[in-house]
Amino acid sequence: MSLLVDSHCHLDFPSLREDLDGVMTRAAAAGIGTMVTICTRVDRFPSILEIAERFDNVYCSVGLHPHDAAEEQGLTTERLVELAGHDKVVGIGETGLDFHYDQSPRDIQATLFRRHIAAARRTGLPLIVHARAADDEMIAILRDETAKGAFPGVLHCFSSGPALARAALEIGFYISFSGILTFKKADEVREVAAEVPLDRLLVETDAPYLAPVPHRGKDNEPSFVAHTAAKLAEMRGLGNQEIAALTTANFRRLFNKTT
Repeated sequence: MSLLVDSHCHLDFPSLREDLDGVMTRAAAAGIGTMVTICTRVDRFPSILEIAERFDNVYCSVGLHPHDAAEEQGLTTERLVELAGHDKVVGIGETGLDFHYDQSPRDIQATLFRRHIAAARRTGLPLIVHARAADDEMIAILRDETAKGAFPGVLHCFSSGPALARAALEIGFYISFSGILTFKKADEVREVAAEVPLDRLLVETDAPYLAPVPHRGKDNEPSFVAHTAAKLAEMRGLGNQEIAALTTANFRRLFNKTT
């Protein structure tokens, strides 16, 4: 049996951390083999790394969410590269642009995003990109930075338009889909998911956020990625085992430090 991967979750967030053993038990029962717990604040990285070190099948990233860019605007590429040297760190981010909430000034978000890109380029680790309400600006930065030298990456929790998806695929990125794929009004996201090449698809929860149908309204957790994968399988005319094998193989190819 092929095991699924939850390529993006936040096991350090209180609702998951308070019941971490239960979360892990339920994930195993649902056929989830590997998880990546994602860093959103570098000043919290030690607690994230602690979780990754506790469980053999949990890895982590190092990065600064665009919401918090103003709080740690002194973060350097060198510091990211240094922290990424740990065996359990498999990605750079999450980072990116969020112009929906604008919790940090846009110019600071862009500056920190470019520093993360430089770290991904230097380490060879995939860039984990958050993009919301900033499609045009995201496309421009990704193309500009790619011209300086290629770097691997994934658009996580995809909720943007098809133009960003196409631009990301053109530079070799993967695209990850969350429980949004199961939401009633997410037709545009489903349209994108139906067109992404099979060798570029990933699945995730973004737990504790965005619990998929039939768990909407509850705290999300890694076990629920099975529902997103099942929806993706249905859309693409595949069996659940086929989508598990496919997305797990894609994950290992991108996050090659986990192999």
